[in-house]
Amino acid sequence: MLTIKPRAEDVEGQPILRPLPSAKCRSVGPFVFFDHMLETTYAPGTGMNIRQHPHIGLSTLTYLFEGRLLHKDSLGSDQQVDAGEVSWMTSGAAIAHIERTPDDLLASGSRMHGLQIWLASPKAFESGAGHYNHHPASSLPVSDEMGIRIRMIAGSGFCLTSPVPVLSPTLYAELHMQTATTLLIPTEHAERALYVLSGEASLDGEAVETRSLIVLDAGQEVTLCAQSECHAVLIGGAALDGPRRMNWNFVASDPALIETARQRWAAGDWPTVSGETGRIELP
Repeated sequence: MLTIKPRAEDVEGQPILRPLPSAKCRSVGPFVFFDHMLETTYAPGTGMNIRQHPHIGLSTLTYLFEGRLLHKDSLGSDQQVDAGEVSWMTSGAAIAHIERTPDDLLASGSRMHGLQIWLASPKAFESGAGHYNHHPASSLPVSDEMGIRIRMIAGSGFCLTSPVPVLSPTLYAELHMQTATTLLIPTEHAERALYVLSGEASLDGEAVETRSLIVLDAGQEVTLCAQSECHAVLIGGAALDGPRRMNWNFVASDPALIETARQRWAAGDWPTVSGETGRIELP
């Protein structure tokens, strides 16, 4: 097993922990980027505001444990996303979007806690059309037995299949485990990793470092044991169909696609989000 300690970052005022990408591990299944948006209290008049920015070659998935966000994109999507819901955006060749605290929570003050991850698109889809899907919490399948609650956020596993339209074999499950419960993590997906958000846990008797990404050995079943009430996510899937390059918000199998995207965004030759004037410039 490989332990990846995340680096602390700040995204437009929102503190995060980012274990992927890492020099030790560039991807786990289709997952190439993993942001843990840390528990944050926003005073009245303040909130998260990720201004208009571009993507290529990936899908973003935002999943909140606490709070609410407004998602708008260049496809015309305008969607409020509550805790427990899935906001899924596939960029295709070019898309722009914003995510911010809605006006009512901006006025009252709010709490924020969640995850945003990126999944690299298979080569056949990375230059295709973009699309957006919103999935309410009630649409996500849940198993709740013997003190272990599993919610399938995206993909499939543990006899559950999410309605989120993933583009390759994917595993993205939220786990809630009561003290002293155990869960066998099978090998149905070629690549897997565990991220414990809170609580104490072990894998095959070895203590797990909370808020680090634990990449599991391929082809090996492992047993996750909760030493206390434990909240975690399990990610994985089939290996990517070739290496990916990442540059800022762009993911591609061909570096030329990234260079073209950089030039287009810098020149303003990009789809825009209706009603939005602010944007994040190239770093």
